[in-house]
Amino acid sequence: MLDHQSEAQAHRPWRQIQRRKCREITVGSVRIGGEAPIAVQSMTNTLTSDAKATIEQVRQLEEAGADLVRVSCPDEESTAALKDIVKAAKVPIVADIHFHYKRGIEAAIAGAACLRINPGNIGSEDRVREVVQAAKDHGCAMRIGVNAGSLEQELLEKYGEPCPDAMVESALSHAKILEDHDFFNFKISVKASDVFLAVAAYQALAEACDYPLHVGITEAGGLRAGTVKSSIGMGSLLWAGIGDTIRVSLSADPVEEIRVGYEMLKSLGLRRRGVTVISCPSCARQNFNVIKTVEVLEERLAHITTPMSVSVIGCVVNGPGEALMTDIGFTGGGKGTHQVYIGGNIDHRLQNEDIVDHLVKLVEKKAAEIEAQKNAVGQPAE
Repeated sequence: MLDHQSEAQAHRPWRQIQRRKCREITVGSVRIGGEAPIAVQSMTNTLTSDAKATIEQVRQLEEAGADLVRVSCPDEESTAALKDIVKAAKVPIVADIHFHYKRGIEAAIAGAACLRINPGNIGSEDRVREVVQAAKDHGCAMRIGVNAGSLEQELLEKYGEPCPDAMVESALSHAKILEDHDFFNFKISVKASDVFLAVAAYQALAEACDYPLHVGITEAGGLRAGTVKSSIGMGSLLWAGIGDTIRVSLSADPVEEIRVGYEMLKSLGLRRRGVTVISCPSCARQNFNVIKTVEVLEERLAHITTPMSVSVIGCVVNGPGEALMTDIGFTGGGKGTHQVYIGGNIDHRLQNEDIVDHLVKLVEKKAAEIEAQKNAVGQPAE
């Protein structure tokens, strides 16, 4: 079942994005690349050695909609705790490995679905071979994670500074290491905190290989600045069809990374999860407190995972028009009497009642009806 927004997109080619064609890999139960949906992930910031705290944060990320969760494994205590974390998780766990090849082997044995690794800094050929063999033996994928802030010294000397060519060369040389060991179940990232550098590197890498790409603007900043920066950089790549899994890197609660990631994908029609609220910025024409209503409404609807659209407009200038294109519409009217639309049609008026409570009930009812229809026809969840 399509909502009004999806129907409009389906019939207007200028709203459609042609994703880059690439090979498909698997990270645990999650398909990455090919025709698979773009996966959304985040990373825990608890001490991985504290299994209880890490499991609780993984649970929060799962509830927010994370497809994958990454945990850092800098020491033996962390990889020792990883077994319990993997067992408790409902989504595949990615182990972040740097420098010590034994941590990669331990993480694969502990059940990590993927190793985020830089093959070039593990060490000798024998050590690389051991990590690759562990990944093969335990059905573990890999991510080659190139970062502008930690490029190899020889590349910095060759190019003079971090640049797209240096980052792509680093990525492809690391890919060759895995390919030479007959390992192909991997994805690649070329992240930078500079938007121009990151976008240019990803564009060049997308042309140079057919591996799935993990997209992100690294170290983007706090919640507001980081969201804006990530939306500009990642949004331009996603709009161009580049990106098979994403992480929005914010100095904020990791749950916010998942929320921002989904909003980014929803705005481009690439994923559909939860309620999309279309609301006006409000002005002197508003017939109720739009800003406060939307703030509370979004929080109250955070538990809804069914894809739906709700318009909340303060007056009749744009309200009726927006309501025609959303599942549920609410338009402010004079003397405390407001108009409610269902499925684009005028349904009833609301007077002297709590707006948020009323809209939440309508959304929950609509969501239940949609889910019942899906179950009746055996339609898979988003």
